[in-house]
Amino acid sequence: MINQGQQLLAAFSDSAKLDCKILLAFVLNKETSYLLTWPEKKLTEQEYQAFITLFERRLQGEPIAYITQEREFWSLPFYVSPATLIPRPDTELLVEHILARHLASDLSCLDLGTGTGAIALSLASEQKQWQVHGIDFSEAAISLAKKNAQRLQLPQVELYQSDWFSNVAANKKFNIIVSNPPYIDEADQHLIEGDVRFEPLSALVAQDNGFADIKRIAKDAQVYLTNNGALYFEHGFEQAAGVRDILKQLGYQSIETFKDYGGNDRVTCCIYLQLK
Repeated sequence: MINQGQQLLAAFSDSAKLDCKILLAFVLNKETSYLLTWPEKKLTEQEYQAFITLFERRLQGEPIAYITQEREFWSLPFYVSPATLIPRPDTELLVEHILARHLASDLSCLDLGTGTGAIALSLASEQKQWQVHGIDFSEAAISLAKKNAQRLQLPQVELYQSDWFSNVAANKKFNIIVSNPPYIDEADQHLIEGDVRFEPLSALVAQDNGFADIKRIAKDAQVYLTNNGALYFEHGFEQAAGVRDILKQLGYQSIETFKDYGGNDRVTCCIYLQLK
């Protein structure tokens, strides 16, 4: 069954065999390792029909994460839904760099556009004393993030609806502000390819060649950052120079860009120093 499915999926999925294993394990309510341990396992008619139903959804291009309603991030299990982006391995760079650069145990962090809560909850899982907030414009996303917080037993993370900073208390200050905002240009052809076709456009697309939300966040963040506070962005691999220019024009210091696991510019960070 796996070999047959792999051949059918190979035309558009570069992980066709793994896709089949994940779907089959999901139907059996087992880990994928079970398939190796019990290769002679025969499916019941009900299990077979359930697999075929899920497999046909995958054949239509629907992402595995939306079919199984789950995706691993930072070695943690996250519920996902079509209301949010699917957490991607490259976004773990944000978590890595923040944890490596901020070692104090009494810091406050704001995750803008939290989606599933992947960034906020991953940080909180490593630094349980931090005051972590995660906000999103989408009520459905916040509902899902709260479900993930409960699942991961991280009730200390504050998750609430906000159009960027609109519902953040005006007197609130953060040592760290992080965002994986919409940064894809409206005319980008990648929007009609692969998994992206199924993800919410509001979480993907930004005006001004993809820079509109980055500009807005970078400007407004200065009101909410502590002196010497850090701002982190995930962005498109061709946007690094543009993001650095935006930050430089706003007076940010120590601007740096980091590459993702594929060697592409992916994360840019900076420091906010208040003028005396």
